[in-house]
Amino acid sequence: MATLETALSRTPTSFLDGVRSAGPVVLGYLPIGFAFGVLARTTGLTIAEIALMSLLVYAGSAQFIGAAMIGAGAAAPAIISTTFLVNLRHLLMSTALVPSLKQNPPWQNCLLAYGITDETFALNSSLLQGRPASPAFVAGVHVASQSAWVLASMAGALAGQLAVNTEALGLDFALPAMFIGLLVPHFSGAERAKKAVSALTAAAFALGALLLYPGSGWAIIGATLAGATVGVLLK
Repeated sequence: MATLETALSRTPTSFLDGVRSAGPVVLGYLPIGFAFGVLARTTGLTIAEIALMSLLVYAGSAQFIGAAMIGAGAAAPAIISTTFLVNLRHLLMSTALVPSLKQNPPWQNCLLAYGITDETFALNSSLLQGRPASPAFVAGVHVASQSAWVLASMAGALAGQLAVNTEALGLDFALPAMFIGLLVPHFSGAERAKKAVSALTAAAFALGALLLYPGSGWAIIGATLAGATVGVLLK
């Protein structure tokens, strides 16, 4: 907490600032990445395939979905289109970070965009608050976060060889638990009621869409847009 408070009081600039600030994300990624590794291993993916997925895809929810679809024998076009829809929210995240990154050369921003996830976006947004960001700082956040994710998923893959019933271990709830942990701290301050309304709107939209169109990747995109729209209107 002290690290975050210090970072909020000034504009962080160095790669090491980014690595230190990534602490909360790293701590969150360790159990979630481990859970992904275990679950992916039980679907038949090899340790090398799991490591490559965490390195090249690097999208928690999409990796969980992709691994499950691979295990179920889904066709490649179905897997690609589903994970694409799930990850469309990254377009919104990238747009939201433009005020902090627009001064950087385009090639740098292209590299930095690769490391944007729900967690790193939340962290960057909280720390930078629209202030210009050093590419070295953002790179530090992203490198530290993805390194933790890759290592944790590999450790989970190794342990997955011994797992028999992952549901009994509660690992199937790991990803939702992580998002709940990211959401709850935002319900503080003078505008917590408005934030709660925005979050409930997104949840209601996602639930309704999934009940009407089970398995649709558009539910997440629609819920994101609905929640964000209500948040802007209330603000």
